[in-house]
Amino acid sequence: MSTDPSSNPAASGAAREDTFATNDGTELFYRQWPARSGKPKGAIVLLHRGHEHGGRVAHLVEELGLGDFTFYAWDARGHGRSPGERGYSPSFATSVRDLDSFVKHICETGGFAIEDIAVVAQSVGAVLAATWVHDYAPRIRALVLASPAFSVKLYVPFAREGIWLWQKLKGQFFVNSYVKAKFLTHDPARIASFDNDPLVTRAIASNILLDLYTNAERVVDDARAIIVPTQLLISGSDWVVRHEPQHRFYENLAHPLKERHVLKGFYHDTLGEKERAIAVAHARRFILACFDAEPAPLDVTNAHQTGFTRDEQDRLSSPHDLLSLKGLYWAIYRSSIRFSALFSKGLKTGVETGFDSGSTLDYVYENEPRGMGPGGRLIDKQFLNAIGWRGIRQRKLHLQELIGFALARLRDAGRTTHILDIAAGHGRYILDAIAKADVKPASVRLQDYAPINVDAGRKSIAERGIQDMASFHQADAFDAEQLTAIQPAPDLAIVSGLYELFPDNALIKRSLDGLATSMQSGSLLIYTNQPWHPQLEMIARALTSHRGGEAWIMRRRTQAEMDQLVAAAGFKKIDQLVDEWGIFTVSIAERT
Repeated sequence: MSTDPSSNPAASGAAREDTFATNDGTELFYRQWPARSGKPKGAIVLLHRGHEHGGRVAHLVEELGLGDFTFYAWDARGHGRSPGERGYSPSFATSVRDLDSFVKHICETGGFAIEDIAVVAQSVGAVLAATWVHDYAPRIRALVLASPAFSVKLYVPFAREGIWLWQKLKGQFFVNSYVKAKFLTHDPARIASFDNDPLVTRAIASNILLDLYTNAERVVDDARAIIVPTQLLISGSDWVVRHEPQHRFYENLAHPLKERHVLKGFYHDTLGEKERAIAVAHARRFILACFDAEPAPLDVTNAHQTGFTRDEQDRLSSPHDLLSLKGLYWAIYRSSIRFSALFSKGLKTGVETGFDSGSTLDYVYENEPRGMGPGGRLIDKQFLNAIGWRGIRQRKLHLQELIGFALARLRDAGRTTHILDIAAGHGRYILDAIAKADVKPASVRLQDYAPINVDAGRKSIAERGIQDMASFHQADAFDAEQLTAIQPAPDLAIVSGLYELFPDNALIKRSLDGLATSMQSGSLLIYTNQPWHPQLEMIARALTSHRGGEAWIMRRRTQAEMDQLVAAAGFKKIDQLVDEWGIFTVSIAERT
């Protein structure tokens, strides 16, 4: 067993050991240290480094000197006393969702509001925390990140590319850490405990290592979407991770309450270093300052007028000189799409109706390559396998999951189950979801503005023989008065793939206000968002929209922005799902 008292939970006072259930039913282990005061001021969540477990951050419970707070430390999936193959998780996104489940469990069982939560995380745990705050936009009070592993030093040339290729050829495998404990910390006790701790694992699954890189790059580049107070502790002599992404992450952070401290001579185990009292003092002061002040979330509901996503949209809207290299490149790219549309059914549908149209999305949902001959089908397969379309299909699965959840919740609450989808396209995703749901709705009203979608939707309803339950209407999703007058009033309203197409938040507010007015307390809203996309420029420069063939230029909404718009209309977010690439989210909220 470990000989280092700082890695022994018992050394930090009595710890209660328990488990919580993740979204997929896995029971993960965690420790809890109750606040010494009668009523805790808040909760502090401790996230350990990769290869380690919650016991190795237990010393912080005493050293932070925050006796008025309840502390929690988990063993991440595949680590410590939690189940799973050592060093493995199905995906990095799975582990991020595990963290979301953990914090929800803490709030539910401890009686904490999300604003009462602070997170202190190190290395891989810090990347998990940063990704969670970016993708799920929780309104936590404070975030302290110590030496986040945004870019691990693999030292071997082309190691990352080699791992990717080997996984592609042979499937998922494990990589053993090369780092010796003496390069993690100067503390002899920590070195000895690391070497002798049977719960420390050297292995990390190849898929997690690759996911770590890709998610870290996304979060660092898009850190302006993070709007919670954040402190960054950087080890000055880190052998394990690179400094540059940490500094870039800090520079991109949006919240005005942010701090960066470079700790001279510190190795990678920042919070387990010999002189860690320096780092711990910074974290303690920052957390107390955040809790001593009232929660002051950054308002981003006007990001369509001023903000980095508006700037991004403006850049994408600015044309290139046709004779410039970029202008020529995109002109050739657009020509190649029109030429390929002669052979590919999917590209032809996109060119004719717009790549954001209901017809194109319906084709993407079908996911059956079609075209002129084998070559046309091959082009169509490549089109359907684009990462954006894969995300769309995953969004459909997440919609099905939350629609089923919503119907069951309404039934269990003794409520009616009238569904309204204000922009259903062809209606395939919702009709498929209803067919798979255990609870069938009392009625389904589908709407869309485009006659072609209404006709296709009515045909689909007739083919399924559900005319007694479902109907399709032509209507404007942004007409608040029309939404307010809908009867029966919806118990479950769905807005999928609509708000992402319109950059102006005034439109979104009008639509949400109309829905909120029509819905009673306890009714549910399912809404989608697109906080990030790896192909924004290609879409803007090469693809056309359903609006008269004009360029399809999107303004991303951060998850925080979308959630704030929903909250302002009178809804409280309950849960959220996101694909493994962080492109599309599906959330559910309750009318309050």
